[in-house]
Amino acid sequence: MKIDKDSRKLSKQLFAASFTEGKLDAKRVAAIAKEVAGSKPRNALGILKEYRRLVRLESAKHHAIVESAVDLDEAMAKELTASLKAKYGKDLRTEFKVSPELLGGLRIKVGSDVIDGSVRERLRRLESELIYA
Repeated sequence: MKIDKDSRKLSKQLFAASFTEGKLDAKRVAAIAKEVAGSKPRNALGILKEYRRLVRLESAKHHAIVESAVDLDEAMAKELTASLKAKYGKDLRTEFKVSPELLGGLRIKVGSDVIDGSVRERLRRLESELIYA
């Protein structure tokens, strides 16, 4: 469904009103969504979808997913978390996952940023270089 210019503008205004002291406020988000759903403006579904997309993207900026082939020891996890918080902000939440298919190394995703230093990715790049060389 395509959203019109006015609905997109309203979604952005609602999104801007969702912050308290520079941080996304979950209570405000819920209240705004409830208000929009209750008042049923023209194209309410489009407005809510766009609003949800903006909230999801903002939330993803503060959540890091760190994948490794094996469990990281506590010291390494703390050091990695500290490095990521220095780069992305102190309110970053980190989630550690074990993905044996990586073979080795790490894959880190924060919002739309992906840092892939896995052995699997290196092998894939090497394969594509050999094929297209």
